[in-house]
Amino acid sequence: MNSKYSTALTLMRIPFSVYLMPVFWFALSTLPQVNVWRAVAVFLVLHVLVYPASNGYNSYYDRDEGSIGGLKAPPKPNRQLMHLVLLFDVLAILFSLLLSPLFASLIALYLFISKAYSYEGIRLKKYPILSTAVVTFFQGAFTYGMVQVGVGLALAQVLQAPNVWFAVVSTLFLCGSYPLTQIYQHAEDRRRGDRTLSILLGVRGTYLFAAISLLAGAGFLLWLYFSLGQLHRMLLFLVCTAPVLYFFTAWVQRALHDRREVNFENTMRMNKISSVSISMAFLLMLFT
Repeated sequence: MNSKYSTALTLMRIPFSVYLMPVFWFALSTLPQVNVWRAVAVFLVLHVLVYPASNGYNSYYDRDEGSIGGLKAPPKPNRQLMHLVLLFDVLAILFSLLLSPLFASLIALYLFISKAYSYEGIRLKKYPILSTAVVTFFQGAFTYGMVQVGVGLALAQVLQAPNVWFAVVSTLFLCGSYPLTQIYQHAEDRRRGDRTLSILLGVRGTYLFAAISLLAGAGFLLWLYFSLGQLHRMLLFLVCTAPVLYFFTAWVQRALHDRREVNFENTMRMNKISSVSISMAFLLMLFT
């Protein structure tokens, strides 16, 4: 592969897309039955095309000099990166059309919003509250519903209770994890003139906000499982997410005593542990 396209592909951070897997598995776990082939197609559209296209577009406009999600030392973006972004955008919409026009429309809207987040003419990233609301809704509840539409659920069914409440849970979880991805980038974001939620809250405030949001999401989810009589799902969720609670608590304690602990490595470790643990919980629920 041409070295310039190799660099561009690196900036699309395809492996980093696995950190967004929990919403996909969560959306499937709440369905009574799942069409496996449609689910595989939705997964590939989102995690191989849509998320990398968003990552690449973000990298193109941010031009980060420090560590970013999934890359400790990102290369400089080039025009080949935008070529790949546009290619992935087109392929995502074309392949999603094979599933349904509605799914393709939702994919197109998601791609547009993800670009508004970084595009210099709009750059939602400069507005801490607005960007948080947009990102957590679209990566949470919106994606939850989009996955279900992709595997064949009617929109009216997606919006029914208790399904719509599960979608709210996914946004609460994103509210907890999103500012943590910004916590080590304060200097880089300030350099670009971006005022992220984590900068607004500060390090202590970011940890507190994340803890409250994650606990709210977990508490609401457990209540929904309890009200539906799904006690085994409560147990699965608590057991599988225990490593997340352990690491997060230990990390906060270390970071409050030594700010050097607020770094790229610990943030990526938190992302990895939470993604794998929560995905495992919902995957097990699919087979029980």
